[in-house]
Amino acid sequence: MHTDIDPPLAAFAAEHGLSGLTAESLTAIQEQRPGYSTEKGRQFLVFQQQINSRLLQHPIITGNAYTAWFSDGQLNPEQVRAFIVQFSVFSNLFLIAQLHKTINADSLDSMRASKEILANEIGVVFHARAGAGISADADPELVSTEGSVEGGVFRFRAAHFEWLLQIAERLGLEFNDVGKRRHGTPSTLFFCDELVRLYGNEDYLISQAASYAVENWAAAGFWGQLVNGLRIFNESSGMGLPLAFFTWHDQIEAQHAAHTQEELEEIYFGRDLNEAAFIRFGNEMLDGVAAFWTGLDEQRRQLDAA
Repeated sequence: MHTDIDPPLAAFAAEHGLSGLTAESLTAIQEQRPGYSTEKGRQFLVFQQQINSRLLQHPIITGNAYTAWFSDGQLNPEQVRAFIVQFSVFSNLFLIAQLHKTINADSLDSMRASKEILANEIGVVFHARAGAGISADADPELVSTEGSVEGGVFRFRAAHFEWLLQIAERLGLEFNDVGKRRHGTPSTLFFCDELVRLYGNEDYLISQAASYAVENWAAAGFWGQLVNGLRIFNESSGMGLPLAFFTWHDQIEAQHAAHTQEELEEIYFGRDLNEAAFIRFGNEMLDGVAAFWTGLDEQRRQLDAA
């Protein structure tokens, strides 16, 4: 999860009992920036141990029954169709939570970080490295997973919902069959509402606890399981579902988790943080995530004989 640390900085960390901090925090401690100290760094590492044991061991991170089943690819078309409908509702309603997170940011940098995600979700491609170039009609699977929306190009087809719509249409669904709140099951809507309540909360520390939980869930490997299952389904069914939405997210989520870790350390060194509340709200967010997947698991069992 942590960014690469060069040997001199790693040696400094080992010497001062700070191994495990990101390079950004270690550099700040080494340079004695305001708020950063060896003692505070050691305190954070104790807090991180609490996070690892009391938050990141949540069952939805350590063992998602639905995605484990999905990964085997033994899916019938009705199960795939139902999955895509619920995922489209989550994907579309996530825009509301992300907008709340942007509005409720407590600094310009935080607002811009939230806008990066929001703008990319609706179709602004991350600006490619110099010389890379992406044509206007490029397949969304080829868009960059790095960079910034600053200077990026907006394309309707690059909107994440449109990637899902391409899959839905291949499954016989139309625009009005997906993405709307009315299509969500109670468990999907509970998850989406928890995202607004926690991830988009007006209290920045609650929002960050939820964000940290969400990003670590997203980086735990479920995207790869979905990709694997859909590829097997494509081979067996011959339906040729376009998988750009899932393959792109599988590539980018580890980067998001790393950035979230850096943000957590920046918050910890920069202000007072209620450690118990952070873990509690993070677990509440993961309970919402778990409800979504549990609902999908119950639904797929009902459709097992379809």
